[in-house]
Amino acid sequence: MQKGKINVQTENIFPIIKKFLYSDHEIFLRELISNAIDASQKLKTLAALGKYNGDISDLTIEVSIDKKKKILCVKDKGIGMTSEEVDKYINQIAFSSAEEFIKKFKTKSEAEMNALIGHFGLGFYSSFMVADKVEIFSKTYKKGGETKAVRWECDGSPEYMMEEGDKKDRGTEVIVHLSEESKEFLEEHRVLELLKKYCKFLPVPIRFGTEKKWEKVEGEKDEKGNDKEIEVEKPRIINNTDPLWKRKPAKLTDEDYKNFYHELYPFTFEEPLFHIHLNVDYPFNLTGILYFPKVKKAFEIQKDKIQLYCNQVFVTDSVEGIVPDFLTLLHGVLDSPDIPLNVSRSFLQSDFNVRKISNHITKKVADKLEEIFKENRKDLESKWDDVKVFIEYGIISEPNFYDRAKKFCLLKNTEGKYFTFGEYEKLIKPAQQDKDGNLIYLYTTNVHEQFSFIESVKERGYDVLQLDGVIDAHFINVLEQKFEKSHFTRVDADTIDKLIKKEEPLPSRLDEEQKKILQELIEKQVDKNKFTVVFETQSEKDLPFMITQPEFMRRMKDMSMLGGGMSYMGELPEHFSLVVNSNSLVISRILLETDPPKQERSLKQLIDLAMLAQNMLKGKELNDFIKRSIDMVKE
Repeated sequence: MQKGKINVQTENIFPIIKKFLYSDHEIFLRELISNAIDASQKLKTLAALGKYNGDISDLTIEVSIDKKKKILCVKDKGIGMTSEEVDKYINQIAFSSAEEFIKKFKTKSEAEMNALIGHFGLGFYSSFMVADKVEIFSKTYKKGGETKAVRWECDGSPEYMMEEGDKKDRGTEVIVHLSEESKEFLEEHRVLELLKKYCKFLPVPIRFGTEKKWEKVEGEKDEKGNDKEIEVEKPRIINNTDPLWKRKPAKLTDEDYKNFYHELYPFTFEEPLFHIHLNVDYPFNLTGILYFPKVKKAFEIQKDKIQLYCNQVFVTDSVEGIVPDFLTLLHGVLDSPDIPLNVSRSFLQSDFNVRKISNHITKKVADKLEEIFKENRKDLESKWDDVKVFIEYGIISEPNFYDRAKKFCLLKNTEGKYFTFGEYEKLIKPAQQDKDGNLIYLYTTNVHEQFSFIESVKERGYDVLQLDGVIDAHFINVLEQKFEKSHFTRVDADTIDKLIKKEEPLPSRLDEEQKKILQELIEKQVDKNKFTVVFETQSEKDLPFMITQPEFMRRMKDMSMLGGGMSYMGELPEHFSLVVNSNSLVISRILLETDPPKQERSLKQLIDLAMLAQNMLKGKELNDFIKRSIDMVKE
């Protein structure tokens, strides 16, 4: 038996590991299993090189817990270690790295400490965060002769003990004697949760306990004549060792991709819209599958749905900095050995390889969407309401993405027809050009609420776009910057003649004295702090009253509601224009009315109708309007 003291000067190394190394203690299990995977893979490599000819048909890693003994065990059948290797890798290298770590830890935040996991060779020592004592039993493969097993033990102090062990089979077994504060890791459901989180796609089978399954009985039928099934207890294998992203795309079907999507997200019932299979080996290594999920109109932003792996070891589901922000809305997996397993978020955001990967992912997404547009435009159109949020978000947030997206980004009008930017420009030219040559894109944010306004502009031969998405206010701002001499205007932002100014206004039926009288009558009926009375000379066919709000005010309000506009917009009182059509015959008749109460009632009714058209009539005002309408019908 060999006893010794680990060669470090810092006596309080273990308290520091326990307190500062990780903000999340559960990570110890990932580290122990990662070591077991590494040992198994090394043995496979030796066998492939002809340097080991033993049996490697079953390299299953076993994880077990014993509540009575308060231990958690991770056992592999990998390459194993000799006593010299244990001394070198456990007693010397790891602890010398630990000293370096301790010298630096005082300058780090807890979050940064957690990000440094494994960076100093401390993966194994993460077990001391949860342990009163850790034992290692290891036996290496034959190297020209029989090798002795080794047992190592440490109680969380610099003192260790190492002796010859009695382990018979090849591999390494790590036994963690859990502390009282860490007894949660003796619960089967907790360990199972962590294994499924970190080990779901590791390349070596991992067994944890057993599970009950139904199996068919060969040659036997039940009472209904169906194949008989019985419930049997089977070893519970945690992981899929051959995940879809590691396989060749040419050999996979759409059904394979859909099944894998539900394997990743078992509680998602909707099918993905599209998928992109990434398979790059130069100038960096990257594999993965990204899915466009179905996004509801409410824009349920589900970020953190892309799982990042390093050689099939789960790293994180927070991929900001690794993929562009607009693609964090996608679902799926990315796997790259060029994205280090144990680094800080700030490192990822500045790393050259990571930036190249980010640019490549953007290109692949654009390639896929352009391919779908060219080969099956109808398919893209049928899914446009769900997929447009990704493309619009990309155009808003990534200036370079616009150059690709303008080829396949679509605009949808109120007739349900789809157009590329170029196609739509041809459709509305020159009808929707104003007298200064600006092209006016009319749009609606709610077909039902703005129906009357839509119909009015359509009667003039104009077309209306449907831009009812939650980020469309931002989207049209970007398009106005990209399109030459173009403006986007909501159909109810002004009177028809002012939406697209074609010529000089019509002459007014009312003189200035009549306007003054009418204005005084109207201002008695409305809140002057909320409404400004404006006279416009429109057609006799147009409505007598309209309520409008300037386009820029509406747009700022929409952006503010999403959180992207000026923060004070929500605090400002809303103000509207009450537009009076000075050529309306109804207005002229009201002016001629000699009964003041009747004149006042008619005027109020018309103003309320304008408010009703904008969904602004509520509560008592709506109730009064209904009663007044009934009374007027009776008369």
